[in-house]
Amino acid sequence: QVQLVESGGGLVQPGGSLRLSCAASGSLFSLYDMAWYRQAPGKQRELVAAVTSGRTTNYSDSVKGRFTISRDNADKKVYLQMNSLKPEDTAVYYCNAVRVTMKGADYWGQGTQVTVSS
Repeated sequence: QVQLVESGGGLVQPGGSLRLSCAASGSLFSLYDMAWYRQAPGKQRELVAAVTSGRTTNYSDSVKGRFTISRDNADKKVYLQMNSLKPEDTAVYYCNAVRVTMKGADYWGQGTQVTVSS
């Protein structure tokens, strides 16, 4: 069992920055691929950024150059640094953990709201 808890969301003006955190429970955190997803009103949930157990990163084209995903295996946390925020970044952001080689190892956090508005 793995539990994920997101934090760091809030209201920010366009052009501003936020740093989201995801704290994971359990052991073997370093073996999981971690990702941030988001879901805006009226839209499907989409992948924002991912970092694998091997620390390879991938980003949605819409956030490349603005967002940075990172992980701290010692503290069992994953972060999303969001800079140059735009109103279209407004969404609920979710943390996800997947261990591809282990059946049923797919976990989600409760989400944290990010609102970008002047």
